[in-house]
Amino acid sequence: MSDAQPDGILRNHKILVANRGEIAMRIMGACGRLGIPFAAVYTAEDAASGHVSAARGEGGAKSLFRVSSYHDANELMSVADEAGCTAVHPGYGFFAEDFRFARRVTKRDRKMIFIGPSWKIIRELGDKINTKRLARSLGVPTVPGSDRPIYDEMEAERIAKTIFEFQEQQGISHPLVLVKASAGGGGMGIEEVYDPDQFRSVYRRIRNYALRQFKDEGVLIEQRVMNFNHLEVQIVSDRTRMNPVHFGTRNCSIQSTGLQKRIEVAPGFVPEALEYSFDARRVLDDIVAYSLKMARTVGYDNVGTWEWIVTRKGNPYLMEVNTRIQVENGVSARIAQIRGQGGVDLIAEQIRTGLGEPLGYRQEDIGFEGVSIEYRLIAEDPENNFTPWVGRIEGFSWKDAPWLTMLTHVPDRLPYEIPTEFDPNLALAIIYGKDIQEARERGAVFLNSLRLTGRDSAGEPLKSNVAFLKDNTGRILCF
Repeated sequence: MSDAQPDGILRNHKILVANRGEIAMRIMGACGRLGIPFAAVYTAEDAASGHVSAARGEGGAKSLFRVSSYHDANELMSVADEAGCTAVHPGYGFFAEDFRFARRVTKRDRKMIFIGPSWKIIRELGDKINTKRLARSLGVPTVPGSDRPIYDEMEAERIAKTIFEFQEQQGISHPLVLVKASAGGGGMGIEEVYDPDQFRSVYRRIRNYALRQFKDEGVLIEQRVMNFNHLEVQIVSDRTRMNPVHFGTRNCSIQSTGLQKRIEVAPGFVPEALEYSFDARRVLDDIVAYSLKMARTVGYDNVGTWEWIVTRKGNPYLMEVNTRIQVENGVSARIAQIRGQGGVDLIAEQIRTGLGEPLGYRQEDIGFEGVSIEYRLIAEDPENNFTPWVGRIEGFSWKDAPWLTMLTHVPDRLPYEIPTEFDPNLALAIIYGKDIQEARERGAVFLNSLRLTGRDSAGEPLKSNVAFLKDNTGRILCF
């Protein structure tokens, strides 16, 4: 959102939208506003998706290409070549944080631009151990525990002892330590230790398991933090890497039992309206400052999110860095202004800076007003561990309002069969209010106006998380 209108730098490009659903639609919309042509892809399962009809409508028939899979890098490169694309936007998921894919895009014979951070930064910050080590070197607080694989039993016991003591200082009545195979993944090779006297035997068991399964007996010792709020800091920078700015904070603490986000709110706390047991303003200022410090140090050069947990005592700890645009970017954009003007589009900012344009503004040019809530509308059964629901959508409507933005790939023409190959995400609803009370009230109005119906193959009615969203609206931004 610089003062300059899109120039030849942008119009000389064409972007491959290497994703699906609502994020593909948002990328195409941003391309349209910037005057940049695009090419979109879809699979057979997605033929009825709204992003397919949007691509035809906004870019014409020649802007749309069918692929066998969104996961096939070779196919995506072939489409990019056939369409004459000069850049690739991965959206989120799929290849968005795959440094090998980003490197391939930029180093192949017909080089293109990867709309995201440089592949070296994705590699550096995508390694959670490396990120933790970097953070600690800068004085950025991280969750207590090892920042490298531990092979020595005495060292492991010392680390575990400090973690147990830390939790006791936090007033945690039942402290525990996680012992994890450092080379593991997918939940393999992890045990919880509640009794310090049992640590040594568990450590030995995990170490032996890791050696058998992964040929590496390295073990990580970490604290498992319970009862926290999940906050995020939205960072944007350009290719000069000199001037990262932030677009505020978000709170993503209302999640499913599987710790998947369901409601996001910007800003992260509202100390002017709600009471917290700690200095919430200081916490927000601290996590923003820490995030910017890391961004400057690594030379961050696009859009990214620093993810934090905040304990009941107000202690923030960095969890990880997401080197991509996030689903919830719109909730931050909704309350943001640049030089007093709203209508910020963070995806457009990502594209502009990714293609080489300077930011065109400084931190002091960015302001914030109001509170914004994002609801993730999903076909799932919250009463059955949020199990995905499979079936067809027969009715989907809501009452429009100036304070409501609906982002959905569910087509206007129904019924719509939800593809079983992907998560059953149906829409994002972004609600704006001048303060937390108005945002909650409007959120309730929206949810009560929503009509979402459908049936599965057995004729059973659609299950969704709408009731879960209603039940949790009242506790938004409360700790």
